[in-house]
Amino acid sequence: MELTQQFEQALADSKTLTEKPSNEILLQLYSLYKQGSTGDVDIDPPANPFDFVARAKYEAWAALKGTSKDAAMQQYIDLVKKLKG
Repeated sequence: MELTQQFEQALADSKTLTEKPSNEILLQLYSLYKQGSTGDVDIDPPANPFDFVARAKYEAWAALKGTSKDAAMQQYIDLVKKLKG
């Protein structure tokens, strides 16, 4: 199976996890997904300083700047496999 197919399968698998991951893991999944599907962050940071969720998501994604899409996809796949057990 090619990387893109594995990535799409991992995305589907992530929605059927038996246990909800911690917020830290959810941020990791979000940022790896965005980096793997979009590449480097391409949006402005949230304007509202009190929108903590949007700020955390933005910062998690921005932290992966420079990571290749393929590397992010593989890390996402590996993380989902680990979460599935």
